[in-house]
Formats: sequence, structure tokens, C-alpha cells
Amino acid sequence: MDKEKTKELRKGVAAFAKSNAKKSLMQIMNTIPPFLLLWFLAYQSLSVSIWLTLGIAVIASGFVVRIFIIFHDCTHGSFFKNKKANDLLGTLTGILTLFPYEKWKREHAIHHASSSNLDKRGIGDIWMMTIDEYQQASNWGRIGYRFYRNPLVMFGLGPLYLVLVSNRINVKNARKRERTNTYLTNAMIILLFGAMILAVGWQAFLIVHGTVMFTAALLGIWLFYIQHTFEDSYFEDESEWNYVKAAVEGSSYYKLPRILQWVTGNIGFHHVHHLSPRVPNYHLEEAHESNPPLQHATTITIRTSLKSLKFKLYDPENKTFVTFKDAQRQFKKEKQRMNVKAKQMSFNTK
Repeated sequence: MDKEKTKELRKGVAAFAKSNAKKSLMQIMNTIPPFLLLWFLAYQSLSVSIWLTLGIAVIASGFVVRIFIIFHDCTHGSFFKNKKANDLLGTLTGILTLFPYEKWKREHAIHHASSSNLDKRGIGDIWMMTIDEYQQASNWGRIGYRFYRNPLVMFGLGPLYLVLVSNRINVKNARKRERTNTYLTNAMIILLFGAMILAVGWQAFLIVHGTVMFTAALLGIWLFYIQHTFEDSYFEDESEWNYVKAAVEGSSYYKLPRILQWVTGNIGFHHVHHLSPRVPNYHLEEAHESNPPLQHATTITIRTSLKSLKFKLYDPENKTFVTFKDAQRQFKKEKQRMNVKAKQMSFNTK
């Protein structure tokens, strides 16, 4: 993508990087109150049927995902024009979704600044190895990576680790503001959960809130995973890395049914979001439709997205994700080639 096209594309998207107070307030009203109502109904339905309760809890988890999108926009300063309003709402929605606002804001900013950069992985990303890195790793390193990339671990244990461990602790180099916000978030969560347990009992709390938060976290990890892990996703070394290409070619357009698009706050237009993080979620679709080049981004659906579960390693030479089996076949071919080359060298020496 040449400089002129890049400039034109970023200019076209920039027109949508403006918050709308009316739309933002409307989104708050059609998201948080319905969640609280569903949450209340889930507890009330325990006396009727646990299956009804679980069904309502799963629906409520969709609204938690939508609340997280509001939180997410606040971290980018795109939900309101006023910074303090974004910080306040971001902290409150962070408590509801179990995410510390300042901590995630910093990590997510790093993710945006380094997405698809092979030399700057590790913060705010899903752990990904290249074929060579995996080949050179120790046996324990390979086992650990295989364990991490197993769907049962990533989407089963992953949500628990995210909300119970990762989101609860500060990194060593965290600044005072970030540490304070994490402590405040944790304290408010403890108080909120404590009050809920006293009111409904720990069993009911685990059944309802446990289901809501686990399902929401699972969906969140899935969305993040699928929108950066697809066969022809863009990854490049620092020397060749390009921000716009990383956004448009390294992030997918996850085309969802209209109701799921609404629940997920248009985050399926992930390529638009990465190109311009200041575009609020309710303008992402319009930005996509108004800029033809963005419509050429890799489009995936629910059905085709399931194929991405098999992708485990990145092949920088062929610019594609591969399976462990694909990588093993490449290892064998490379080993055979080296053996043939060694024999030829030995023969020529003789």
C-alpha cells in the first residue's frame, strides 16, 4: 500500500473518529439496565428451574460483552469527548466486567502500537510462536505452548485465569495511577461480590454470576483470538512492519448476524478499529461502508472462523498460519534437505 493510498484511507476513516454524546448515552441505557434486569431475573428464576437460570445468565453474558465494548471505547478516549467522563465510566464498567481500567488501557495501547509486529510481541497479545521459534524451543517450551494453544485451555481455563489472576495484579513497572486504579477496582469487586453473596448465598452467586462472567470472558477471548488469527493474517518484522497494513490485513472483518453484531458492539469491524482506535463502536460499520479499500479486508463468518482453531504457528516465510502437523512436515523436509546437502558436501570432499 503506497503512501498516497495510506494517507487517503486514514483521512477517510478519521471523519468517523468523533464521539456522539446522544449515541453514547443511548448505548449506556440499552446495555447496562437490560443487563441488570437479566441478572435479577436469573436469580429469581432459580426457584423455577436451574436450566432457565443458566439460559438467562448466558443471555446476560452477551450484555456484559457489550458493556466491555463501552469500557474498551473509554480506554481509547473515544466514547465521550471529555477525558474525565471516559475515565469515570471506564472505571465503573471495568468493575462490572472485572477489568482494571488503567492497567488494561496501557496494555491495550501497546497492543495497538505493535499488533502484527513479530519483533514486539508479548503485551496485550495472544501468545504466538513462529515455526522457527517452536523448533528451537526446549521440550518443556513446546509442551507449554501446546498446552496454552489447546482450545480447552484457552477457552476453558483462559477465562478463569483472565478474571481471577491476570486482571487482579499489577505488573512490576506499573505507575502509581495504574496501581491505585487496580486496587480500587479489586476493592469494589470484593465489596460488590460480598454483598451479593450475603444477599443470595454463595451457591446462587456461583451459579448465576459465575456463569455470566465465565461465558462473557470466553466470548471476549474468542473475539480477540479470531480477529487476529486467520490463515493469511499479516505479520512482519520490525524493519518491514507497516501500521496501516497491520490494521487492514492483520485484523479481520468478522461478519456476524445482525443481533450478534449489536451484542458485540460492532467489534467485528476490527480492521477499522485498528486503523483508527478513536472511532467509537457505533461508527465502525459506517466507516467500513464509506471506505471501499476497507471492504477488501479478510472477511470471516462464524462457520469459517471455526477453521482458525487449527492454526497454531506462524510461518513468516510463506506469510500464513499453519497447524502443528504442517510445521512437523516442514521440519522433516528441512531435515531431509540438510541431510542430502551434508552427504553431497561429504561426497565432494572425498
